[in-house]
Amino acid sequence: MHFLNQKIEFPEVSLATADGLLAIGGDLSVERLLHAYANGIFPWFEDEEPILWWSPDPRFVLFPKDLKVSKSTKQVLNSQKFKVTTNKNFRAVIEQCAKIKRDGQLGTWITNDMVESYVKLHEYGYAISVEVWQDKELVGGLYGIDLGKKLFCGESMFSKVSNASKVGFITFIQNSDYKLIDCQLHTNYLESLGATYISRKAFLKYL
Repeated sequence: MHFLNQKIEFPEVSLATADGLLAIGGDLSVERLLHAYANGIFPWFEDEEPILWWSPDPRFVLFPKDLKVSKSTKQVLNSQKFKVTTNKNFRAVIEQCAKIKRDGQLGTWITNDMVESYVKLHEYGYAISVEVWQDKELVGGLYGIDLGKKLFCGESMFSKVSNASKVGFITFIQNSDYKLIDCQLHTNYLESLGATYISRKAFLKYL
């Protein structure tokens, strides 16, 4: 296992463990985060753990052309029940993502340091938030990293009411020109929307 120091570099992703763990330590500076994402690496760890860096193989992704929208979801979209915006309140979105309870997790991986680092990424134009509103209340949203080259790395989403984050996610994809959405790790929810696995080698070609 590779332990990071102050130098902003990572080992070759081929050295990751079978489950994708590549390195431990380092920091969450803007420079290190951008270097990581540009090389197919992302941080994921729980509070009070050291920073863990991952590059799984295979990689779970969504090609926007393969997005699946169910008939019931189309009805929700057409009902205009929600209003979807972009980059209106990044901090509120990431803080809500940190608070949401998730099955199988005792704590949150979106620590206070993580929040502040990604807010900085947003201020520099690299991190994007999608907000979902109902009656002027923020009820859902998501955030992620825009890597350019028409690739978006989705980080987390939240919903306070049914379908809110799904509407935000689908609306965001349908109104963007991304060629690939990096979902990082498998979830049944994203699989239902059309996400699938590709090899790490194939994913890195998009970078």
